[in-house]
Amino acid sequence: MNKFFTSESVTEGHPDKLCDGISDAIVDEILKLDNHARCAVECCAAYDRLLIMGEVTTNAQVDYEAIAREKIKKVGYIHGSFAFEKCKIDVAVHRQSPDIAMGVDRHSAADIRDSFGAGDQGMMFGYACRETEELMPLPIALSHRLAKKLAEIRKDGTLSYLRPDGKTQVTVEYDGRVPKRIDTVVISAQHNTKVTQEQLAEDIKKHVICAILPPQLLDKNTKYFINPTGRFEIGGPEGDSGLTGRKIIVDTYGGRCAHGGGAFSGKDATKVDRSAAYMARYICKNLVAAGICDEVELQVAYAIGVARPVSIFINTFGTGKLADDKIADIVVKEFDLRPYSIIETLELRNPIYSQTSAYGHFGKNGLPWERLTKTDDLKKYL
Repeated sequence: MNKFFTSESVTEGHPDKLCDGISDAIVDEILKLDNHARCAVECCAAYDRLLIMGEVTTNAQVDYEAIAREKIKKVGYIHGSFAFEKCKIDVAVHRQSPDIAMGVDRHSAADIRDSFGAGDQGMMFGYACRETEELMPLPIALSHRLAKKLAEIRKDGTLSYLRPDGKTQVTVEYDGRVPKRIDTVVISAQHNTKVTQEQLAEDIKKHVICAILPPQLLDKNTKYFINPTGRFEIGGPEGDSGLTGRKIIVDTYGGRCAHGGGAFSGKDATKVDRSAAYMARYICKNLVAAGICDEVELQVAYAIGVARPVSIFINTFGTGKLADDKIADIVVKEFDLRPYSIIETLELRNPIYSQTSAYGHFGKNGLPWERLTKTDDLKKYL
């Protein structure tokens, strides 16, 4: 029986993604000066205002407002009330609570991996499957590519009437677990006041949809909705408020697997919301690439201040070459899931986070959690 699954993405100029981008830009600038800094930076944007708030513990001196204005400019907000040189910016950042820091700080050089505890409780999920070359679900991979293309043709002048805000959505029809066709494509693109709806629809179809979507997955029954409400002139924070961490499904797997609820952007790697989710993706991708399974979801859970996970759960959806409990045992044996070890393994003290803040944290070449460095170690279990 055929099934349908839908995922969405948003452009870097979407108000929530803009806030993610500013938060991660601040983290990167701090890590350049102090790679042991503790950061939990969030932003809230609305109309002509931006609030930068959170906890930062570091001796590094950075100009939060300058970083934010540069990011806003780079994304493309040079018009309207939220233009980079016009918007009002407030900064409300303080040091990390000592009650939170205590769980991570109480370690000695002799046993740092066991005493360096998780920065918070919670559960994190990883996922991988064989639907795309990058081992990501097809609907979210295509949605990201469409959203990224919207930004590219705006910035290179192909469609100069576009503005930074935008959303994409792709529905894929499956025959069992195999993607068969694209059923529906939805694109909403912010634009200036001069372009007509007819011209925009024609241009988006030509320069975005036909440029990105595999033609063999499109057919006469594929449905297209381009700016389905009509005009989309007011966008970004001027049209809707934005908040760091509000696009967690866009950031991960497009709803294909469970989500623990923790956001990524604005956080340093001592926060397992971010680092353990990256490690979970690393494990899942290597399991699939090694041939242990064709699809896998991994849950790992922590207690604040405790280094070792309180639980590990594997689900291969019936695709495993070994039983799920045996694969869980392999994960425990082959991967060190203590926070200090995760940070070391994935080199998470480096300023690499700005590139994750838009178009997904997973499936991007060059990121350390996307490396296939454990496949040989895992193949021996087959």
